[in-house]
Amino acid sequence: MKTTIYGWSRDHQLAEGTRHMGLLVEYSCKATPGRRVVEVYDADAYLGDGEAMAAARRQVVAGNGYRLYILSLQPAIDVEVTIRVWETPPAPPVDAEGQVPVSIESETGILVVNQLEYGPAGEMALPRPGVYEGYTWWEGRRATGDHYERSLDHPTDDTFEDHLAHAWNTCPVTERYVLDLAYVREPELVDEDDL
Repeated sequence: MKTTIYGWSRDHQLAEGTRHMGLLVEYSCKATPGRRVVEVYDADAYLGDGEAMAAARRQVVAGNGYRLYILSLQPAIDVEVTIRVWETPPAPPVDAEGQVPVSIESETGILVVNQLEYGPAGEMALPRPGVYEGYTWWEGRRATGDHYERSLDHPTDDTFEDHLAHAWNTCPVTERYVLDLAYVREPELVDEDDL
């Protein structure tokens, strides 16, 4: 897990040599997409959402406002989840495999990256509680899914489990999902009487 906090200067250089255009904070972690899903949600968002999960099956990433579902094509190889908060998020890269607009509300100011079968992979402190909007884009999804499928094409003999472990730990590509977000407003206040 890695968190990097940037100042307000627009001239800061990222490691890749690109200008950050107001990058405030960046967090990355690895997560295993058990049942082919990784979640990102507010630390107090406890209930899942079947409709949002179904939408993720159609468009790769979908949510209900408090929880985002990221749908991988495989359940076993770690994916990288990066959350970046910007003053103004940049457009997704033109060579991204796919992208969708997203919105997530965080009353606590903490986002959790969760693995369905293994629990939290990490958490990120946002600059402040609120509603964040932007894009999620991804790369390496199809290639990692193909690698996973090829790894299953091995005789089921005494070496099968060792073969799978080696194949999954040495995937030649990284399946990566990037949430580029910006703060847009305060969180909705929930009236205790409505609960």
